[in-house]
Amino acid sequence: MPMAGSSGQAAASADRVRRLLALGRELSSVTVMLHSRVAEQLGLSTTDHKCLDLAMRADGPLTAGRIAELSGLSTGAVTGVIDRLERAGYVSRLRDPHDRRKVLVQVNEVDEKRFTRLLGDFVADQQRLAADYSDEQLAAIEDYLARTIENQRRHIARFDR
Repeated sequence: MPMAGSSGQAAASADRVRRLLALGRELSSVTVMLHSRVAEQLGLSTTDHKCLDLAMRADGPLTAGRIAELSGLSTGAVTGVIDRLERAGYVSRLRDPHDRRKVLVQVNEVDEKRFTRLLGDFVADQQRLAADYSDEQLAAIEDYLARTIENQRRHIARFDR
């Protein structure tokens, strides 16, 4: 929900919007770099690492089709990702108990210490950073990020048309 002005849009100067968009591009770049380095430490490609992350954040096993939807990758590309993650020991394929024709991808137990070593300090720093903002400010940031994610997903889907 936008912080509403009379037109339903947030009142922001063109200069602030330009700065925000520039910071968004920079954030995107450093996020890719961070995850590339983490993936490298895990012996994975960046794409494989992000698909593993999607699977780890899911409530349970996912179909390859669902991973494709969440990642924006083709189902063929996802099959290759799952093959590599399975060979590396991060995931296992199992039959869907409700539909034996379907295969589910389940994340294997992970070495939490390894992930904490790679990202623990970063997460702690981000938590300290967030503590500098009021709940109202964090709500506005959360709204902006959630809407940005949805916008990006819409634009990813456009490539599939």
